[in-house]
Amino acid sequence: MKIGIVGLGLIGGSLGLDFTRLGHQVVGVARRQATCEAAIAQGAVQQASMDLQALSNADIIFICTPLHVIESTAIALVPHLSPQTVLTDVGSVKGTIVDAVTRHWPNFVGGHPMAGKTEVGIEVAEPHLFAHRAYVITPTAQTPLAAVDRLATLARDIKAVVHTCSPAIHDRAVAWISHLPVMISGSLIQACLQEPDPQVRKLAQQFASSGFRDTSRVGGGHPDLGLLMASHNRQEVLRSLTVYQQQIQQLMAWIEAENWEAIAAQLTENHHVRPAFTQSAPAPDTAEP
Repeated sequence: MKIGIVGLGLIGGSLGLDFTRLGHQVVGVARRQATCEAAIAQGAVQQASMDLQALSNADIIFICTPLHVIESTAIALVPHLSPQTVLTDVGSVKGTIVDAVTRHWPNFVGGHPMAGKTEVGIEVAEPHLFAHRAYVITPTAQTPLAAVDRLATLARDIKAVVHTCSPAIHDRAVAWISHLPVMISGSLIQACLQEPDPQVRKLAQQFASSGFRDTSRVGGGHPDLGLLMASHNRQEVLRSLTVYQQQIQQLMAWIEAENWEAIAAQLTENHHVRPAFTQSAPAPDTAEP
């Protein structure tokens, strides 16, 4: 199969490494010639170019660009596509993307491989990044079944666990476990910066250990990623933040009232229900587009 990849960063490069290993013809497109050369040198693609025309006659093309340029990339691709070519993306928001791109290319199916790392770029691409991780496919009633089947087959070939749902359900679910944590984690960092005493703030930085590192990690990731999550999944991020705000207010009320029994009950529930969210491989939180 001829597979095209637009955007040879962590996700695009890692997909390329897996597809090349499986024997597919993989052709990449990147904005910089240096990235093209690095992708070839790493074995992520057999060919790479800065020209989208290089992807003509591809069977499927993965758009691995940031969210805000997925639609414009699809528009630029259309003149070079054959009618059978399947377009897909890897963005962490699906509703707006699926609606927009489908208008330009009906043979589009939204996709979201749930894998990532703090680092970005072709240099940190790695094989097997998606193995045993969720790969969410978000067809609509108008999505051709053949396009869904082609993407699902490739996802399973790289050992990902395929899930299928509507774009709206995807965005609401991902807001809880990916986008909300980024917002909360960033707010934690900002809250610490509000400490008015420089000595206390410095000591806090020196005392910070695994607990703070774990809870602040995603909030300290690439700023563009958090901004794109908030702007492209605005409604669901606001919904989840509102519920989280209510939980914080409830906790404050319990502490003010010295209602230690209620706090203990909630902490006990947290202890019991957390494994339901963590028993599978962790979802991405920073490196996704």
